[in-house]
Amino acid sequence: MRPEETQRCGGGGGKVCERGLTWIKPSFLWMMYRCGWGEKEGQETVLAVEITQEGFAWALRNACLSHYVRGLHPDQECWQRQLRRSPSRVQWDPERDLRLRPLPYRSLQLGLSGEAARRYADEWTVAITDVTPLAREIHALVRADELDAAAALLPEERPVPVDDALLAPLRA
Repeated sequence: MRPEETQRCGGGGGKVCERGLTWIKPSFLWMMYRCGWGEKEGQETVLAVEITQEGFAWALRNACLSHYVRGLHPDQECWQRQLRRSPSRVQWDPERDLRLRPLPYRSLQLGLSGEAARRYADEWTVAITDVTPLAREIHALVRADELDAAAALLPEERPVPVDDALLAPLRA
């Protein structure tokens, strides 16, 4: 979401959050992969959005996997009904290293729409920080092959404590 959309959505004046999905990407390096270190057109501003633990848990409790998994869902039709009803969806994408190459494990991405997007903007958001300068600084160090210096600047990422029972139906 662009900064002006975040403002409109959080301010309650527009319907920006109701269009499409707003994605929570808890991994800094996965986000750098997605936005090309803030250099992709339309993604030049990189925002770190802090949300409440309760909001994150609500979104997971009300989520559906973004794709059908045989054995997890009774059938494709049932999964499609669940997907239409769910205000949030989960997908698992390969985590990335400093050169944005895929790692052998996956990170959760959480898509929000409807009620979940409104709650995200109006209730769960604690802080919004522009991390574009940090992204550019780290990227410059990676391009200069100064990977240790780049790694030292990465934001600290801690696993979010989540009950395994909450994640079980969301594992792909």
